[in-house]
Amino acid sequence: MILSGKEIARRMGSDIVIEPYDPARLNPNSYNLSLHDELLVYESDSLDMKLENKTRLVTIPPEGLVLEPNRLYLGRTREYTRTENLVPMLEGRSSTGRLGLFVHVTAGFGDVGFAGYWTLEIFCIQPIRIYAGVEICQIYYHTIEGDYEPYRSGKYQNNTGIQPSLLYRDFLK
Repeated sequence: MILSGKEIARRMGSDIVIEPYDPARLNPNSYNLSLHDELLVYESDSLDMKLENKTRLVTIPPEGLVLEPNRLYLGRTREYTRTENLVPMLEGRSSTGRLGLFVHVTAGFGDVGFAGYWTLEIFCIQPIRIYAGVEICQIYYHTIEGDYEPYRSGKYQNNTGIQPSLLYRDFLK
């Protein structure tokens, strides 16, 4: 089951933490998250799963930044979230999707117990000017059935910024 907006608000500060929280961003069954002013871009056009791929930091200026098609940009939410006893999910807003802007390529599924900022895998169909602070995506919550182990020590837990792929660590085991 997906939580209603009223249930999200009721659980704020207990099962759900969103910092900063603005009640005006609450929807009937989700909450809008906004884009931070920094992005990472991979330096190479060819990436290798077994390697730590180098990135460079790009700051979104006040006048916005035009994204290029066929380039992956890694961004993050301004909001820190923590979720207990629920499965957090992230989706793009329909308003951004209708501009041909995708905010997650595959990683919209969160783990119960996740704490941190959401890294956004931003991709566009055609050039688009984006702005820091825009409400770019929405978080919603599923209930979970049965016993579970909360996500506590994964590669991306308790992050403090944009997280490039850490898949290469899997090859070091």
